[in-house]
Amino acid sequence: MTEPSSDELTGEEQRWLLDLARSTIAARLSDRPLPDPQPAPGRLTDRRGAFVTLTVNGRLRGCIGHVTGTEALWRSVRSNAVNAAFHDPRFPPVDAGELSEITVEVSALTPLVTIEGPDDIVIGRDGLIIERGPNRGLLLPQVATRYGWSPAEFLDQTCRKAGLAAGCWRSSDARIARFSAQVFAEPDGG
Repeated sequence: MTEPSSDELTGEEQRWLLDLARSTIAARLSDRPLPDPQPAPGRLTDRRGAFVTLTVNGRLRGCIGHVTGTEALWRSVRSNAVNAAFHDPRFPPVDAGELSEITVEVSALTPLVTIEGPDDIVIGRDGLIIERGPNRGLLLPQVATRYGWSPAEFLDQTCRKAGLAAGCWRSSDARIARFSAQVFAEPDGG
């Protein structure tokens, strides 16, 4: 069996974060204090960005995250579990009756790396951020894989996510960065 790389989480750490996300949502639904598990195991205290994605029967139900590591990974997962469940403006807040139907997915991110264009992107490994003026768009690595996009299509779709025209990444004032994510999820329905 191969040892994980220094930023790759073990199966135990992944399960711990998934359990934390689910128990955080359950605590919020029951008006209980959020879990405060200290000390957290292993590398879960490292400052890393993370996204929490909630789905029901494979359909998006909420997704919010932090790209950069401003706090411990476990704290980022906990706060983004609350945000994905109750503050994603695209969806109404999760209610107690839905919790058993929700599947929790966590994306633990690596630091951002500035890139120039499609030649610097590996589909399935990289997520993207494009910034131009006040506009900013982000797509997680699994999105390009899900839709079968080429690197150029991935850049175009990230431009659109930023509210900009496809091809905006070719502009000299556009800033493009990539990141990787270790993505792991509960079995369907938690």
